[in-house]
Amino acid sequence: MFDTLSDRLSGIFTKLRGKGRLSDADIDATAREIRLALLEADVALPVVKAFITNVKERARGAEVSQALNPAQQVIKIVHEELVAILGGEARRLQFAKQPPTVIMLAGLQGSGKTTLAGKLARWLKAQGHQPLLVAADLQRPNAVGQLQVLGGRAGVEVYAPEPGNGVGDPVRVARDSIEHAKRAARDIVIVDTAGRLGIDAEMMAQAASIRDAVQPDEVVFVIDAMVGQDAVTTAEAFRDGVGITGVVLSKLDGDARGGAALSVRHVTGQPILFASTGEKLEDFDVFHPDRMASRILGMGDVLTLIEQAEQAFDEEQKEKMAAKLMGGQSFTLEDFLDQLIAVRRMGPIANVLSMMPGMGQMKDQLAELDDKHFDRVTAIIRSMTPGERSNPKIINGSRRARIAGGSGVTVMDVNQLLNRFTEAQKMMKQMGGMMGLPGARRKATKSPKNKRKGTKGGNRPRAAGMPGGLAGGMPPGMPQLPPGMDPSALAGGGLPPGFKLPKLDFGKLGKKDKESDK
Repeated sequence: MFDTLSDRLSGIFTKLRGKGRLSDADIDATAREIRLALLEADVALPVVKAFITNVKERARGAEVSQALNPAQQVIKIVHEELVAILGGEARRLQFAKQPPTVIMLAGLQGSGKTTLAGKLARWLKAQGHQPLLVAADLQRPNAVGQLQVLGGRAGVEVYAPEPGNGVGDPVRVARDSIEHAKRAARDIVIVDTAGRLGIDAEMMAQAASIRDAVQPDEVVFVIDAMVGQDAVTTAEAFRDGVGITGVVLSKLDGDARGGAALSVRHVTGQPILFASTGEKLEDFDVFHPDRMASRILGMGDVLTLIEQAEQAFDEEQKEKMAAKLMGGQSFTLEDFLDQLIAVRRMGPIANVLSMMPGMGQMKDQLAELDDKHFDRVTAIIRSMTPGERSNPKIINGSRRARIAGGSGVTVMDVNQLLNRFTEAQKMMKQMGGMMGLPGARRKATKSPKNKRKGTKGGNRPRAAGMPGGLAGGMPPGMPQLPPGMDPSALAGGGLPPGFKLPKLDFGKLGKKDKESDK
């Protein structure tokens, strides 16, 4: 969503690099370009004015004039001001002291309220709660049925005593759901309310009546991030008419300019609680202002990448891989297959790589990545015998032909996979030192070469921000930050020295892959 804004800001910051000192004219010119970039991104004018004022005031202060690298200091200021506009810190849901906690969803029709209700219920269930979905949207055709389907997918109970489609009293349904939740021992009630195509008195009156009936702990306004300035106007109307306590951004995976997302927090004064980034129920997470600001400035989002990796790779798998690395055991094709399947659970590989610092400069290459090659690689490995997976060296010409025939690929594809896997094996041998594993450290210090002062091959520092507990969690071929790299130093620039895209193609990828599929 923020690609255009990110590109504009990246170009602005590139012009600042190499300047040993920034004059007032440089600051004014930079502020003017940032103002235009924000306005083109459809950011509300009051937000742009406040943002530019703060940036110029701070840029003329001592923190820039006395800095060794003034350009980097300006980038730091812009990052901090973006974080402030987006809310500063992530805000969690406010739970009731006496269950159930009531969360009321409000918003216009088409903003994604019902889908968001299913996503929120699934997320809360994963946090250990027992949510109840309430079908109080009795006007939109099939809204009740849609919520029931989503509740079934999320494994959550749906309270739907009325068929909907214009039949039933939504206020009574919402009020009765509280007693039902208490009887069924549900600690959270999520009320899905009706919307309209536009603001009108009837919708506001109904939303206010439901609010008065259930006394919600949170009134969450669901905003379509693709709507633009009209979304901000709608948010103000709901704030004044219903009294919202938080905002959820939906459809952040769209290609709109994203100005509403940058404006709504400043305009409404209410925090952004969650962000919805896709159509699947799992495409939903807590909104982190600092991480979103880092993405906009091309710094990546390493923390979210780590969290996704920890969810995709189970503890047993991580411990098994860490033990292998520490014990000096070989990394096999069976291990590689397990990690490949886990990577697929993290989502499209282009989305995963886009969270790495510096990848904002490679949007075109990432857009060409095709996930179908993962399925092909999986088929190749599964066509091998257990002995071949454990010891790929025994795979001769006849075995390669058999594997190719069993997986529906060519012998060249099999050869390319085995060559890539050999490179991955070498990488995994060094992974222990990169991640700071105790076993790898002890092994390194035993080498006579390492005892000599000034020689290479000793203990390598762990990559910044990458905890040792993730050793073995990231799959082979995934990019790693160079040791000691500070992600904040990447704002607006290209790839840092020593940072290279991994060879993830395994023979075919992108356009070539799509041509072969024909």
